[in-house]
Amino acid sequence: MSEVQPEVTLLIGTRKGAWIVRSSGGRQAWATAGPFHLGATVHHLVLDPRDRTTLLLAARTGHLGPTVFRSRDWGETWEEAARPPAFAPPVGDAPPRAVNHVFWLTPGHASEPDTWYAGSSPSGLFRSEDGGSTWSEVEGFNQHPERPAWTGADDGGTPDGPKLHSILVDPRDARHLYLGLSSGGVFESLDRGASWTPLNKGIAADFLPEGQHEYGHDPHCVVLHPQAPDRLYQQNHCGIYRLDRPGDTWIRIGDAMPREVGDVGFAIDVDPRDPDTAFVFPMDGTDVWPRISPGGSPAVYRTRDAGASWTRCAAGFPAEQAWLAIKRQGMAVDAADPLGIYLGTTHGSVWASLDGGDSWAEVVRHLPHIYSLEAVPCGS
Repeated sequence: MSEVQPEVTLLIGTRKGAWIVRSSGGRQAWATAGPFHLGATVHHLVLDPRDRTTLLLAARTGHLGPTVFRSRDWGETWEEAARPPAFAPPVGDAPPRAVNHVFWLTPGHASEPDTWYAGSSPSGLFRSEDGGSTWSEVEGFNQHPERPAWTGADDGGTPDGPKLHSILVDPRDARHLYLGLSSGGVFESLDRGASWTPLNKGIAADFLPEGQHEYGHDPHCVVLHPQAPDRLYQQNHCGIYRLDRPGDTWIRIGDAMPREVGDVGFAIDVDPRDPDTAFVFPMDGTDVWPRISPGGSPAVYRTRDAGASWTRCAAGFPAEQAWLAIKRQGMAVDAADPLGIYLGTTHGSVWASLDGGDSWAEVVRHLPHIYSLEAVPCGS
């Protein structure tokens, strides 16, 4: 009896809509469905792993503005949130805040089947407890007296506006949350968001005055290992880091990257079976910050020893004049064996490695500028 080959579905959010790409033939052929919400900026499209049926989509549309849509039939039909994420009216002399776009979506803990979290620009945290239909502020963050200092100006800091992203739920404890702020740093809650503590010791901040800073950092993406949730990795504006809890000091594992490449990038992900294996896609971090592959020669770098060393994985990529870039939500891994890794580029293509990063091929072309990419099992 032949071995059943793994199949994967890719959920893709772009500047002009969303697409769903399904594999067949053991991840050798790819069929594209869509577009969904053509013309809308789709920042994130996520499958609920608790029912493997519900899709949530964060979009900014020309006539509706920032909102969230839900589908229970893999995109055949969609319903808009009855109450999308929105900031409460200001109190006293506080300036009003308005959500520009919903940037990040995270399913809640397995024990909370109807709970979702959303991060916005400007930086705000929201929760839904009815499957994404109505959203409320997480007041412990949004109304925290230190929030303005943590997040900085609502209209600055990054080219597309400040972001609240990388909302992580500890699989052992629904009350234990992490989040990332660009700009601001990493923050932790032990009480389901009622209170928050900065978690930025050891992180460099080259753009701030010399010294250690409790907040004001710029994490680009933070991931928690699903099988070893005390291990976190971070791709920061100022390097690649690892944190092993209960410790509270990040270690700069990007120091082991080749000096001519550096350790600047947006995306980072992990092998879901091995907490010592992680992947990054470096970008040119010189003074002008062009946000493209260093030297026009794209490559993924892989560590199998928790960042003590890195291996360049470039087989299949163009060797030169390939100015690829991916955003912080543009890298995904599947749970297949061998491991599949996927990159969604700002050029609208998807590159895949089906051997843990050793070799790469372009499997999807000609989509709009890709904002996010998620990999989930086919037949979910």
